[in-house]
Amino acid sequence: MKRHLISAADLTRDDAVLILDTAEEMARVADRPIKKLPTLRGRTVVNLFFEDSTRTRISFEAAAKRLSADVINFSAKGSSVSKGESLKDTALTLEAMGADAVVIRHHSSGAPHRLATSGWIKGSVVNAGDGTHEHPTQALLDAFTMRRHLAGAVDGGPTHHRGPGDGTGRDLAGRKVTIVGDVLHGRVARSNVHLLTTLGAEVTLVAPPTLVPIGVESWPCEVSYDLDAVLPTSDAVMMLRVQRERMNAAFFPTEREYARRYGLTGDRMARMPEHAIVMHPGPMNRGMEITAEVADSPRCTAVEQVTNGVSIRMAALYLLLGGNEPALAPSAPADKPARTEETSTP
Repeated sequence: MKRHLISAADLTRDDAVLILDTAEEMARVADRPIKKLPTLRGRTVVNLFFEDSTRTRISFEAAAKRLSADVINFSAKGSSVSKGESLKDTALTLEAMGADAVVIRHHSSGAPHRLATSGWIKGSVVNAGDGTHEHPTQALLDAFTMRRHLAGAVDGGPTHHRGPGDGTGRDLAGRKVTIVGDVLHGRVARSNVHLLTTLGAEVTLVAPPTLVPIGVESWPCEVSYDLDAVLPTSDAVMMLRVQRERMNAAFFPTEREYARRYGLTGDRMARMPEHAIVMHPGPMNRGMEITAEVADSPRCTAVEQVTNGVSIRMAALYLLLGGNEPALAPSAPADKPARTEETSTP
């Protein structure tokens, strides 16, 4: 693993599989009565959030605490940032407090990269979402969820419902993933296109022409404007939230028209292959990009993605900060130590 996690495009296939495999180990911790590892005891992780977030901040906090790290939550609102303090001065303050890792979410694209390359802090930087640029741990948890359902799926018995299984060691080669909705304002699509392609998946973006970014032809994916045409061949369909808070113009006629052409309904879900899953990074606009019927169906993995997010972020923090400590030392047999960063990093 490199020192920072800024972009999904920086990860090789081996890097990505290592993180996903480590997350499988971390997921087993969640099944224990005491959900804690001593791995990062004495380390300090700062959640530096300049933008509102519930899932991501709580997920990183839970991940760091399960690894026994000390966590400092820094919200820009109510801090010196609201008095005009610069990112540099905030970073120097965190460095003076001994931050080993800074998890940053910022409204400006490129802020995490600036923090990582500026020399202001010595610790690791993890991008928790920057502007409309990237959100690498979201893409990793999405890939982790897909791998469990598509590469590690187990038959659920008489109902023949395939449930998630352990996909350790596998990638997503040959799988078809469709990402639908507000690609322009979201960072989730960009990170997913890079990571899923690295893992061997074929990605298709579906959106109104007004919500497709300029330069998308250079992305390693296909673009379609017809959702119904791609559903029958999709292994996973990811619905993106329509980010109305970022829209300063009319990108589509009405919400009803958007839902009619690009919303995932029960009828549309029925056209998907039986094994295919429906994904959503949250929070959902029910009735717009996804109907309640689909959101609440067993094929929708939105809640599972939240659970997997903690495992992925534990894996990322462990690999960035863990050194040579075994990931799951307490349960490793004496003759076969658990994998460490030193022995398994490609």
